[in-house]
Amino acid sequence: MTRTGRGRLKAARLSPRDVAHVGSSGLRSRPMRVVLSALGIAIGIATMISVVGISASSQAQLLRELDKLGTNLLVASPGESMFAGEEVKLPEESVGMVGRIKGVQDVGATADLNATVRRNEKVDEGDTGGIAVKATTAGLLRVLRGEVGSGRWLNAATGRYPSVVLGHVSAERLGVTEPGQQVWLGDRYFTVTGILDPLPLAPEIERSALVGWEGAKRLLGFDGHPTSVYERSTDAAVPDVRKVMAATIDPQNPQNVKVTDPSSALRAKAATEGAFSSLLLGLGGIALLVGGVGVANTMIISVLERRYEIGLRRSLGATRGQIRIQFVTESLMLSGLGGLAGVALGATATGVYAHSGGLPWVVPLWAVGGGFGATLVIGTVAGLYPAVRASRLSPTLALHAA
Repeated sequence: MTRTGRGRLKAARLSPRDVAHVGSSGLRSRPMRVVLSALGIAIGIATMISVVGISASSQAQLLRELDKLGTNLLVASPGESMFAGEEVKLPEESVGMVGRIKGVQDVGATADLNATVRRNEKVDEGDTGGIAVKATTAGLLRVLRGEVGSGRWLNAATGRYPSVVLGHVSAERLGVTEPGQQVWLGDRYFTVTGILDPLPLAPEIERSALVGWEGAKRLLGFDGHPTSVYERSTDAAVPDVRKVMAATIDPQNPQNVKVTDPSSALRAKAATEGAFSSLLLGLGGIALLVGGVGVANTMIISVLERRYEIGLRRSLGATRGQIRIQFVTESLMLSGLGGLAGVALGATATGVYAHSGGLPWVVPLWAVGGGFGATLVIGTVAGLYPAVRASRLSPTLALHAA
């Protein structure tokens, strides 16, 4: 207490250091209760941070794949005929015609073949493992920006003979682990010359056995009509190429040609990566609110247990405002500790998930700042009622209750 010029007593002001000291005194005296109360806040914040971080890491990985694979790939395939039951085929000259479109850089094609591939001739013909057999042009791998994991891609020589390249999924299903092994394709053995790495923009190739265009004609009765034509153009030319691609392939019936953009699936996936995360984010918010209720309950019990302390401070001159500040500060500290622990746990969980999945570790700063800010808001709200209740205690009643 200090004395004013007219002899009246005036309560001394608490410095920020004093506020921090009195606010932390209650926490230091009850460490186990503090840990359990802060745990609820920590779980809520950790859930929110990890959900946002995992979603952001997955999006970053998808965007990284898009940057690597490019968004300038278009695929033409047979559409639906106007006449029911009529089979639509792309012209044999489709590859060359697409290659003459302005802005097109690379063109490749595949064609579905009426053949099966098995580990050997003793395997039942119906047991194909979902593996398709396709004829392919030599330029396909360059168009798809794919890589051969082991062995070699088909060339002008191997593409004319019983040679096959397997997608990585088809190789796993056939039990082929290295080039040089043979598989039963059609009615004869084909030698595996290569196994491809994953192709995110062409998952159908991953589940296929690819034979050379000329070899398919000579050995498997291929008629020369492609099933899918892949083209890679400059980024600026993509809209124009898409407009004329169908009419270029089939000028008389452009409606029979369907043009698609494989990268749109990855873009859509990246854009909607957080859709399911919203539900988990909401659950994290609920956990955070439950933690806030736990903090409020802890603070109310603290007020009831410390009536003697409060009454003593009031009798020594502490004002109601100072009592309120003490308990609000204590609530803020309790929530802040939980928030810091939650941010650390959430960031760690994101790091473990990203490392295990080979993803970049991304924890948005807005999520960290927003999550910690939410704990401070909840701590303030949770501490208001206990603080007001403590400030209203009469010094006489508090000491009498002791």
